[in-house]
Amino acid sequence: MRTLDGKIALVTGSSRGIGAAIARSFAQQGARVVVHGRDREAISAVRAVIEGDGGTAIAVAAELTSFAGIEAMRAETERKLGPVDILVANGGGSVSRPGPLEAMSEEDWRASIEGNLTATFLTIKSFLPGMKQRRSGNIITISSAAARRPHPQSPVGYACAKAAVELLTQDLAVQAGPQGIRANCIAPEIILTEDNVRRIPDATKATLVEAHPIRRLGTPQDVAQAALFLASQESSWITGVILDVAGGAVMVR
Repeated sequence: MRTLDGKIALVTGSSRGIGAAIARSFAQQGARVVVHGRDREAISAVRAVIEGDGGTAIAVAAELTSFAGIEAMRAETERKLGPVDILVANGGGSVSRPGPLEAMSEEDWRASIEGNLTATFLTIKSFLPGMKQRRSGNIITISSAAARRPHPQSPVGYACAKAAVELLTQDLAVQAGPQGIRANCIAPEIILTEDNVRRIPDATKATLVEAHPIRRLGTPQDVAQAALFLASQESSWITGVILDVAGGAVMVR
């Protein structure tokens, strides 16, 4: 029997990168997966890969900063597959370049908070009541190494939003645990997503490798394997944890 047989999983922001790797890994372990994003062509491509591997998936587009949009996504998911057992709130990203705090625009600050913290909050807000009613659920949020240690070149808005996601997850774990719901957070370090492979110069990659005791940079599959563990019954007595997927890079809190 596969790890997630019979489960329905929704992974937000799964049109590419970490989210797509999580969606594929969950499907390989038997989950019926909802692939989410705003780019319909991209989410359809991920769904096609999953189905080509023998898995089951649907693709649903929604704007995560709109509660009405998320509610519509939940309704479509429940109509086509059933209630969500595993929710991975992965959607988000950094919209501004690293630099001094005072150089960050108000617009970029608000976009960072909305696209990461508010999107995570609204996603959980939509799916949590049904999980409580069923007294069962598993929620995984995604933070970042940027939230785990201060740095002079931090993308400040993104880092603050992700740090707040960590506390949100831990508060959720305490509140929802008595209703049979677990909540954990994954904090990846630099991950070689498709965008990062193109964006980071080779010389910079070599320097970054040296900062990790495990002498390589992470891959989307590294994060997917951590999510798979937290989604499975193998972690059934783990909740409220921030799991650093960071190759041993030092975290300061």
